[in-house]
Amino acid sequence: MLWSLALVFLGGLLAGEVFRRLRLPPLLGMLLVGIAFGPYALGLLDDSLLAISADLRKVALIIILTRAGLSLDIGDLRKVGRSAVLLCFVPATFEIVGTVILAPRLLGVSVLEAAIIGSVIAAVSPAVVVPRMLRLMDEGYGSGQGIPQMILAGASVDDVYVIVLFSSFTSLAAGGTLSPLDFVRIPTSLVLGIAAGVLCGLALAWWFSHVHMRDSIKVVIFLALSFVLVTIEDHCTGIIGFSGLLAVMSMGIMLGQRIPVVSKRLSAKYDRLWVGAELLLFVLVGAMVNITYVAYAGVAAILLILGAMVFRMAGVFSSVVGTKLNGKERAFCMLAYTPKATVQAAIGGVPLAMGLACGETVLTVAVLAILITAPFGAIAIDCTYKKWLQRAV
Repeated sequence: MLWSLALVFLGGLLAGEVFRRLRLPPLLGMLLVGIAFGPYALGLLDDSLLAISADLRKVALIIILTRAGLSLDIGDLRKVGRSAVLLCFVPATFEIVGTVILAPRLLGVSVLEAAIIGSVIAAVSPAVVVPRMLRLMDEGYGSGQGIPQMILAGASVDDVYVIVLFSSFTSLAAGGTLSPLDFVRIPTSLVLGIAAGVLCGLALAWWFSHVHMRDSIKVVIFLALSFVLVTIEDHCTGIIGFSGLLAVMSMGIMLGQRIPVVSKRLSAKYDRLWVGAELLLFVLVGAMVNITYVAYAGVAAILLILGAMVFRMAGVFSSVVGTKLNGKERAFCMLAYTPKATVQAAIGGVPLAMGLACGETVLTVAVLAILITAPFGAIAIDCTYKKWLQRAV
């Protein structure tokens, strides 16, 4: 495993630097390294590393979402509260509806199978979006209008909504039934996740204010509690849901509100952790991509993904209608909310493992969604934010 980790870090670092010098997103280089080193290409990564890949990727997500929480200001979120809430549900719903319309015509699947495909590709990738929105906040671009804060908040909830729909659709396809109670899991996941995060954040703020300790120890405590919250999510079944990642982000937000000076120092620590976590996340996501499926995808699957992106952008546009954002700022939001990667890598193969007839098609579309939208969204954000967004003075 140690040799494989060395390949992940050194290969990802080298590829990322090459792509950075080419003025392309480093994550694209990391994804390509993961694909090349993964079991579906050169097979250089040890099975023991791939067996814990999902856990390592979740740790990386915890790190970047904690960093986001520590940086978010509730006051900024209030400015764009309505749009942030709409971004949690509307774009994904538009994309799923678009897939249900397009997939039967392009791929010859049933409406239910199209809904499964839509629920797989509709989740935005926090791993791609969050680091870039944090950079915008640090540099001051769009932060006066609350644009990066709005996108951060929406991306943190979007995945919860989509995964609940995915679970419901696959259960129905496997011969189960779809009950209205299944959708109760969405609000319970959000409410319980936020509540737990707020309570933990308040407790940590009190502890850190009354007990002197090094910032490094505080980070360890924060990480340990984050792992506990995410583990709780794995044990919540039925209609009672719990979003561990949303709880982690809420914990960071509350800590930032209570003890902002400490929060800034911890945020700097998490920045350093993200250097290694980013390599793990994107190289291991790439390793999960079965490139052989792309050869069988054909033009129809590519057209489906592009068409679904158009529906998603329409959903983002409808979410920001009525705000004070100008045309360029709205266009930026539409582009920034397109990247897919982490959720697709995690659940794209589930229908195939369940033995569903559409399993191979779902996995193919999920792979293509990563390869098309992750670099597209990352490049679009990097190339437009300085031109289209106002910089706070």
